[in-house]
Amino acid sequence: MRVKGGSGKTMAVSLEQDPLVHAALLSIDLKTGYVKAMVGGRDFQESQFNRAIQAKRQAGSAFKPLIYASAIDKGYTPATVIVDSPIIYDGTQDYQSWKPRNYEERFYGPTTLRKALAKSRNVITVKIVQDIEIPYVTQYARKLGIESPLNDDLSMALGSSSVSLLELTKAYAVFGNQGRRVKPIFIKKIAGRGGNVLEEKVPPAGRVSSLHRGEDGAEGTDGAAEQVISPETAYIITNLLEGVVRNGTGWRAKALGRPCAGKTGTTDDYSDAWFIGYTTDLITGVWVGFDQEKPLGKDETGSRAACPIWLDYMKTVLDEKPIKHFPVSPRIVFAKIDPDTGLLASSSSGSAFFECFKEGTAPTRPSEKKGSRSTEFFKFDMTRPPR
Repeated sequence: MRVKGGSGKTMAVSLEQDPLVHAALLSIDLKTGYVKAMVGGRDFQESQFNRAIQAKRQAGSAFKPLIYASAIDKGYTPATVIVDSPIIYDGTQDYQSWKPRNYEERFYGPTTLRKALAKSRNVITVKIVQDIEIPYVTQYARKLGIESPLNDDLSMALGSSSVSLLELTKAYAVFGNQGRRVKPIFIKKIAGRGGNVLEEKVPPAGRVSSLHRGEDGAEGTDGAAEQVISPETAYIITNLLEGVVRNGTGWRAKALGRPCAGKTGTTDDYSDAWFIGYTTDLITGVWVGFDQEKPLGKDETGSRAACPIWLDYMKTVLDEKPIKHFPVSPRIVFAKIDPDTGLLASSSSGSAFFECFKEGTAPTRPSEKKGSRSTEFFKFDMTRPPR
């Protein structure tokens, strides 16, 4: 490897020990689907295995935004309060009992949906999946572009299913693209020796198409963007993921210095570290891990191992690009709520803030005193919140 020294001269350098850990990065233009960058590993001469599209690894908490989006479309709101409390699932003859736990090894009691995602609370996510049911979450993930097999049990909530970086990045792209799914374009055009264009991929240019079936019987679109979820749901999830960056596990991404949304992911024993994040125009996913699954090291989370790679790349490619804010759907309303109760803020509320809701879903009852709770209170007996 050659680098420039302080005098401006180029020097040949090499690592004393070749690292064994690998990383993958995939960056896609949200509007066109053009793949702007793809890194499949540390050294192509050493390994031609493309970890950005060929590797299937457990997603960990990076899978949670897909679950929260499905919950939003089932009647949840960012202000829905869920109890973060111990729960044990009885085992069978073949399986032991299961007690999901949070990363911090403690429980936090009644928690809003927004805070649960920002702090990546595992137990709350498991309760959500139990409520909205596994088949619905699976179908929703398919709609967002996840094609890999998904575990048919509640461990799905913790990202136990293995997916590719491409799949996960495509799914997040739907949130950043106002609910539209665009097929990634890896090759823009192929030209002959004389410059004549043999084949060219033209981006959708904002056109929306419904799903159609081709002559070969395969489903697909004509290259146009396909509206797979509502712009309102997409905006709410984007807004929640902005909160993950501002106040949660994705805090390192704040150093980008512009509006961005994203989520970390870490698997058991720190074997896989993820960060998927986006701005208004560009989405980038990063994975870090060993080819043969083993721990990266204590506390090597998605925030610590993957997010700095994302940040370094995004700072470089977005340098001198205009700063833009995420567009708000016209059918989104904002209401000032009490962050502890999920109800409308009152004089007794402490750090009240404006929360986003789909029209007709904002709370109507004020928080009369500390300790009052939203009627959308997720009971310990797992009863469904009112719809």
